[in-house]
Formats: sequence, structure tokens, C-alpha cells
Amino acid sequence: MPDIAMIIDEELLLSSGADLMNYAVNDVVFREGDMPKYYFQIKTGTVKINNYHEDGREIIHSVPFDGHCLVESALFIDKAYPVNAVAMTGCEIIRLEKSKFLSLIGNSPDLMTKLYRYTAERMYYRHVMMNNISAPDPGTKVKRVMESLKSYNQYTSKYSYQFPFTRQQLASLTGLCVETVIRVVKKMEKEKTVRIQNGKIFY
Repeated sequence: MPDIAMIIDEELLLSSGADLMNYAVNDVVFREGDMPKYYFQIKTGTVKINNYHEDGREIIHSVPFDGHCLVESALFIDKAYPVNAVAMTGCEIIRLEKSKFLSLIGNSPDLMTKLYRYTAERMYYRHVMMNNISAPDPGTKVKRVMESLKSYNQYTSKYSYQFPFTRQQLASLTGLCVETVIRVVKKMEKEKTVRIQNGKIFY
């Protein structure tokens, strides 16, 4: 897997008063409606940024992992989180109080620029993903989402990217039902677009 650098150096965050928090699978980091009180940066693990609809459906917006931060843009406006952050794996997450975070980046233009570039890149991929999931054909939709995530994670060769989600989570990413996703993935395997090993998808 390509090396993923921390957005903000871990030691700098800890020396600024951050805590290292541990989360188990399905633990909630923050909920939709909470007011942002901390800067969160993942040391290890994967988190899903999502919403749950009244009918029980889950929509996954993004899946940040090692080195990434969580909805940091909310710290700059006085509004509640519009999404949840839920641990998909066991996670170590660095947590720094909002006031200390704003002071840290306010005193370092280089950090602010780095954070802005990260946010801009993430928004670019968010727009790409939104365009991809609007495709009318389910097969095209699934393939484009896989391609976007593979590119975002800096993989290039065929079958090099192990898609880290279940069929149900892929359905939540694409807005499709899980039965449709299963059919599409089986078809992609027959076409040799993906390879399946022990139930895992390699793209």
C-alpha cells in the first residue's frame, strides 16, 4: 500500500495538547447534530462518514483512513455536523480541542496551506464520486466508484487494490441495493475486470 503521510505531524499535535483515543469497530466518533469540539486525525484504522435515513438505509460519503482527518472543515463554521463518523475497524485517533487546533494552524501558515490542499483534494474526489454515482447504469456506477477509490488511494496496476468494503457497504456507497451490487460484481469477475479471492474484491 502506498505510504500515507499524516496531514499534521503526530508529535506536533500531541505536544499541542492532543489525546490519543482508541475506538472499536462501530464506535461513534461523532454524530450528526453534534457541535464540532475537536480536530480528529486518524493514526491507524478506517472510519466511515455517513448518514442513516429514517427507513434504515445507510449512505456512506467517504472512508478516511490512516493519516486522514475527519470533517475538519466543520471546525471553521458555527454549525453542527451534518454527518456521522463511525469506526469501520479498530482505530487510534488523535483528538485535539478546537481552540488549540485553531491556535496551532493560526500560528503556522504552512500548516493552513497543507490542510487547505488536503481539503481541496478531498472535495475534488467528492465531486468525482458524486458524478460517478449519478450514472444510470449500475455496472458503470460500481466500476466508476471502484476506479475513483483506487485512484484516490494511489494504486495503478490491475488487481492491485483490495476493495476494503463489503457488498452491503458498496451498496451504501453507490445508492444501489445489495442484490444489484452482488450481480454486478459477479459480472465484473466473469469479464475479468475484478478478481475475487476469499470473498475479497481486487480491482
